[in-house]
Amino acid sequence: MKETILTGIQTSGTPHLGNYVGAMRPAIEASRRTDVRPFYFLADYHSIINSHDPAKLKHSSMEVAATWLAMGLDTDNATFYRQSDIPEIPELNWILSCMTAKGLMNRAHSYKAKVQANEENNASDPDKGVTMGLYNYPILMAADILMFKAHKIPVGKDQIQHIEMTRDIASRFNHHYGELFVLPEALIDDSVSILTGLDGRKMSKSYNNTIPLFLPEKKLRKLIMKIQTNSLEPGAPKDPKGCTLFEIFKAFGTEAEVADLEKRYEAGIAWGEMKQFLFEYINEILSPFRATYDELMANPGVIEAELIKGRDRAREFSVPFLHEIRKAVGFSPLG
Repeated sequence: MKETILTGIQTSGTPHLGNYVGAMRPAIEASRRTDVRPFYFLADYHSIINSHDPAKLKHSSMEVAATWLAMGLDTDNATFYRQSDIPEIPELNWILSCMTAKGLMNRAHSYKAKVQANEENNASDPDKGVTMGLYNYPILMAADILMFKAHKIPVGKDQIQHIEMTRDIASRFNHHYGELFVLPEALIDDSVSILTGLDGRKMSKSYNNTIPLFLPEKKLRKLIMKIQTNSLEPGAPKDPKGCTLFEIFKAFGTEAEVADLEKRYEAGIAWGEMKQFLFEYINEILSPFRATYDELMANPGVIEAELIKGRDRAREFSVPFLHEIRKAVGFSPLG
């Protein structure tokens, strides 16, 4: 039996360069593998934990789906669906909630970080701003994974805890009701790049320092020109290590191109010249994908058709499997 690889993509903003090199590019390559069963989904249930604007959620869903499709996700081989289109997932979420210890959720990093922030701000209630969506986030993630018997979950190191929690929840269910769930494993790729943003911090929507993937050329150039650099003059040798401009180029360039750029740094390339070079290089790579993305955004029905195709394929698996789960729990006809 083929191993199942599953990846969720939150619909909480516009995809940026960091998203692409850190998660999308390796996942899109994996979507073409015929030796595994790849599942990719828009995590819109997860997104409403923090985003309560319906228009923004819908637009972000379009942007994220269009980005994945434009960059070459193979939806004939991979199953690409919208989380909220699979009603079996929230039902499984409730069943798992009834098997999950509160103490386990108390240890979740996202919840503990919120409590710590409240305590540091001297809030009268340590749970201020904590919704049950945030608190139960790891259980919904477990339902996403266990619903499709996923074996490997590509995640960053900050997400390993959620995979461990999923294994705990699945093990407890299996012990009580029988061996229905596969225990997933985190798939960590240490070679995946983590890009720095405009201000020198990790590229993240929360820092408002991102470079969106499919900006028009003029806006893309304007943002790249804003990337922070040191004050070394043209002609002064420069260290590529820790330089955001070099880091971004390295995530896209070949080994030979990177080696050549290192020599230009040693020769003292001017920051303005480097920024223009980076813009032209990145823009040339993204231009054909940008055209496809713009076409998809102008034709949302095409995106919807792909998601419906994925929904139907996903439910071919989730409907009968939930029937097995319901029967194991005791939800069955009385006569």
